Amino acid sequence: MGRNKFSAREVEIIGKLLKRKCAGTRFQQKEIRHQLRVNFEFNISDFNIQGQAFGYDELQECIRRGRILILDDATIEDMKAKRARDRERDAQLAAENAETTEEVVDWEATLKEWDKYYQEHPEERPEE
Repeated sequence: MGRNKFSAREVEIIGKLLKRKCAGTRFQQKEIRHQLRVNFEFNISDFNIQGQAFGYDELQECIRRGRILILDDATIEDMKAKRARDRERDAQLAAENAETTEEVVDWEATLKEWDKYYQEHPEERPEE
């Protein structure tokens, strides 16, 4: 899920991109959706009705209904900074968790143990 709070400048740019998306080719539409997701964390699927196009008019309707909020630039920058800190913290926690739960296997030692076992029990060695 993306954001639903944007600055007036961001909404202006998003509106222009949506106008270009509706007039573009399929490839151009994919590029614009990618720009919206990456640059603004704006996911059309968060706001549209499935199967219907989402353009500039639908953006304005979402703003009118309060589904998209327009805040001042300072608040938006603070919000972006907090999201970045949260992502960094989550990545660090995931890395720490991976380090503590990942079991390291010494395959050479394991192979030696199996060789020793099969020397003692040759009848149990699987056929190759």
